[in-house]
Amino acid sequence: MTHRTPRYDLVSRPRRLRTTPAMRRLAAQTRVHPADLILPVFVREGLTEPAPLGSMPGVVQHSLDSLRRAAAEAAAKGLGGFMLFGVPAERDACGTAGTDPDGILNRALREIRAEVGDEIVLMADLCLDEFTDHGHCGVLAADGTVDNDATLEVYGRMAVAQAEAGAHVLGPSGMMDGQVGVIRSALDEAGHGDVAVLAYSAKYSSAFYGPFREAVDSQLQGDRRTYQMDPANRREALHELQLDLDEGADMVMVKPAMSYLDILRDVAEVSPVPVSAYQISGEYAMIEAAAANGWIDRRAAVQESVLSIRRAGADSVLTYFAVELADWYREENGTA
Repeated sequence: MTHRTPRYDLVSRPRRLRTTPAMRRLAAQTRVHPADLILPVFVREGLTEPAPLGSMPGVVQHSLDSLRRAAAEAAAKGLGGFMLFGVPAERDACGTAGTDPDGILNRALREIRAEVGDEIVLMADLCLDEFTDHGHCGVLAADGTVDNDATLEVYGRMAVAQAEAGAHVLGPSGMMDGQVGVIRSALDEAGHGDVAVLAYSAKYSSAFYGPFREAVDSQLQGDRRTYQMDPANRREALHELQLDLDEGADMVMVKPAMSYLDILRDVAEVSPVPVSAYQISGEYAMIEAAAANGWIDRRAAVQESVLSIRRAGADSVLTYFAVELADWYREENGTA
């Protein structure tokens, strides 16, 4: 039997599809379009101008005026969504500012909706951690643990307040048992059946949330390991996913993204609804710090990091790089 010796001097079939930028674009199996991106933003009560965050270079706590401009810019650049987090001037044990129609988050939602209407999907974080004086995502019981059922009652009221303020999508991020079902019921009973729920189905207790806690001026002492997921657990994510789907989730989330691409892949392979992933504050800060030290090419690293999240299965990505990515997309595709 005659064996043919491979001709390694010839260009291989895969390499023929890598020869030019145009060829690589044509053969690309994954893309990052501005409509795939959701910009997380922070608004702080009492500010008259944006306040830069030391641990997240380029990210700010917005005033209401600068927030309106940011929302208009995001819509003009074709971003898919705008996820809002509120930072109140005063907090209490029950997170009252979160349900107050005149609280900073609900005021900001009304102003953004008036500014951009339906040009971009307006999303609201639905959690108590920004609003409580203890920093936990729920109401505390007498022994200091989070009272799941008491928290759900507050979440229901929060959901209605955010819907009435103009949110298109609510993002319950507290990892309370039964939260999606309670929120869905509250919305439907209040006549907001068209408001969608983006469930944080697999939210892990991560070390990479640090900069976010500066962004929302978190009062947390300790951790949230009793209700957020254990980073050691993989299959549990699919159990949490099914619970949220059974309760009526319209979309689901994996958070963090970069350190949990295996989880994202697992969820994306079985989810019948759109899947989001959140490139969180610590993941953002690592790229910025490495780039500032000249250790990596910033633009290339940002693009690769978000491409990897899309490649793993995310239909949409929450990222603080969203505006820049949209600009680069237009530049590279001749639509600037």
